[in-house]
Amino acid sequence: MFKRGHCINFLRYAFLLFFCFEVSSLMAQQDPQFTQYMYNGMYYNPAFAGKDGGFRFSALHRSQWLNYTTTTGQGGAPVTQLVTGQGRIEGKNIGYGLTIVNDRIGATSNLEINLQGAYHKKLNRSTLSVGAYVGMFSSALDYGDLIVVNPEPNLPVAGKESQLNFNFGAGLLLDARNYYIGLSSRHINEPNFDFGDGSYSNQLKNHSYLLLGYRFRPVGQLVIEPSFLLKSVSFNNFSYEASVIATHQNKISGGIGFRGEESVSLILGYSLLKDNSLKLGYAFDLVFSGVEAKSPTSHELMLRYTLSNVSREIQRVIQRTPRFRF
Repeated sequence: MFKRGHCINFLRYAFLLFFCFEVSSLMAQQDPQFTQYMYNGMYYNPAFAGKDGGFRFSALHRSQWLNYTTTTGQGGAPVTQLVTGQGRIEGKNIGYGLTIVNDRIGATSNLEINLQGAYHKKLNRSTLSVGAYVGMFSSALDYGDLIVVNPEPNLPVAGKESQLNFNFGAGLLLDARNYYIGLSSRHINEPNFDFGDGSYSNQLKNHSYLLLGYRFRPVGQLVIEPSFLLKSVSFNNFSYEASVIATHQNKISGGIGFRGEESVSLILGYSLLKDNSLKLGYAFDLVFSGVEAKSPTSHELMLRYTLSNVSREIQRVIQRTPRFRF
């Protein structure tokens, strides 16, 4: 049921955290973006790892600005795959997870693999979680795909260079059942990729995220969940996403989303098995900003599977023998 007190508390925390940031001009972020961000909290914040118990797996493919081509006829639109898995140590408040991201845009491609851990502490009806991740970030540059207006003499015209660096991040999460608030920071060490040439610098900037969500049941088995994601690059430049998702009987869902100054989205979901453990999600983005340099649509397909904990009960069987019967 919808409770006014819960809503007021949620709004208080949301506005308090929001105004802790100094909003300034927008700058393109280096992390890939996902329209179905509300179902992939562990990618943004490692404190989500193992929070809900059981084993959870997801796979997502995103084709951004589908069929985009440059003026030279080459492609280069962002294409991203995200794979996650998470679980929880039985009888403990410790969760763990694995995140794999493969992202390609133009002449560059990135592979990120992270191991995540989180500790979950019950606080009355709420859960406070703290998490961290450690992993590797590999960046590759294909010089053959570069289009350079004023090429430098020492810039290769063909071949591929790649470089591997250490990467880590951390996050906090407060889940009060009806609402949740998460604050996280990725690429804290800001690894640098110069591809073996000190004259070039391609630094992976620190990215921070504020994720808010609220859940309520207006009637029967209908659950409505608005959410908001604020994204920051080096605490100087900001962008945001917002969405509202309605779910009926945990079976079918639909909603709309908005990405600030970029696109509007339609988000759909459906459970394929009787126990609703296998879920299929689809998101369609209609781009309305900068269409002269983008294709007007983006598409995102996601598959999620949940394997609940199986409790094993061992029954003691009484063994009777003639020797000890009286």
